[in-house]
Amino acid sequence: MAKFELKLPKMGESVAEATITSWLKDVGETIEADEAVLEIATDKVDSEVPSEVDGVLVEKLFKVDDVVKVGQTIAIIEIDGKGNKEVDTPKSEPTEEQKVPAAVADVSQIVTAAKNTVEPVVSSGDRFYSPLVKNIAKKEGITQSELDMIPGSGKDGRVTKDDIKNYLKSRELEPAVTPNVEPVIEHKELSTPTPVKPIEKQKATPIIASGDDEIIEMTRMGKLISKHMVDSVQTSAHVQSFIEADVTNIWNWRNKHKNEFKKREGENLTFTPIFMEAVAKALRDFPMMNISVQGDNIIKKKHINLGMAAALPDGNLIVPVIKDADQLNLFGMVKKVNDLASRARENKLNPDDIQGGTYTVTNVGTFGSIMGTPIINQPQVGILALGAIRKVPAVIETPQGDFIGIRYKMFMSHSYDHRVVNGALGGQFVKAVKDYLEAWDTNREL
Repeated sequence: MAKFELKLPKMGESVAEATITSWLKDVGETIEADEAVLEIATDKVDSEVPSEVDGVLVEKLFKVDDVVKVGQTIAIIEIDGKGNKEVDTPKSEPTEEQKVPAAVADVSQIVTAAKNTVEPVVSSGDRFYSPLVKNIAKKEGITQSELDMIPGSGKDGRVTKDDIKNYLKSRELEPAVTPNVEPVIEHKELSTPTPVKPIEKQKATPIIASGDDEIIEMTRMGKLISKHMVDSVQTSAHVQSFIEADVTNIWNWRNKHKNEFKKREGENLTFTPIFMEAVAKALRDFPMMNISVQGDNIIKKKHINLGMAAALPDGNLIVPVIKDADQLNLFGMVKKVNDLASRARENKLNPDDIQGGTYTVTNVGTFGSIMGTPIINQPQVGILALGAIRKVPAVIETPQGDFIGIRYKMFMSHSYDHRVVNGALGGQFVKAVKDYLEAWDTNREL
């Protein structure tokens, strides 16, 4: 009998690890090729891991809630005939507590302990790190946040060996701070040095729940979303521009075609694909809104991939991505939007469906809000919130003079990263979206 190593498959460029949420097969059970063995969850989406072979599950190498790296062996399957060579059960790694000495006597030991206990760095989003760079980072005790701030001189802004070596040299030139040692300032007029006490970190005020309060633990996805939002606010300098668009022509055009489209295609004709088309055109006009920031570098994206925030049944949000949105005609945009929205509601999105976004659109009007101030979806630099469409009295200008009429209008809220997008660009971009919507051709065919 031979043994086959079931490894955690690659799930997209920015996914480096996954959490095991449940095992669908027990040790001793027979498994068929393409049959799901376990369920996993990433910070993007949940999915199943199928077996590549027929056989019997003989060993599970990880438990539920364990975090596994892409490419790691997660289970051993016994198969008939010749297969992969037999594998030894991986030796258990020492715990973090075993790695750190019980007592650290001097600064050199503290630094060594810190290097041993630092969390391994991973590639994320548009930031790829080679195995060599990861090994250097681990050896030198460089944290994920430090590595993410190092400007890359390699292809596509990747961090090279020389980049990380130069960073280490510059770090060595910085004044060292001895942990747990009070710094001393020498005063010329004093014969003895005066110790300066370190500033105490303020502790968060604990929230006390009464006996009648219900304590609800956040879901796994809720925790991930919470961290993602906090990180975004701490990373980007958020600023907003607001504009109102007259969408009366679009409202009337949709009402004219929606029933016929539903009968012909079996799908709904919503406003979302129309808005997405206008945003894609505006991004083509203003390519510096279709960027991301990496340290001191700006990455100008070649493709326009629109994220479309969609609500899940449990109340959380997910952002499937319309790839190359500017290349789709309106019919193709309608089909793509409906497909992604449907699979999002049914929790059937693939990891690739939610990766690679370069700009995001969220429809706060779905919930009745007339406007909002959305948080940027990192590492992007802008997000557009669409407010509810309202029937309002408005001044209408004509060659015969101005008069008051009933129009359908909506507010658009554009949040952008003021580190790299100034008010002129942010305002011009959302104005372009408005202009495209207001110039809608009422005779357009679908």
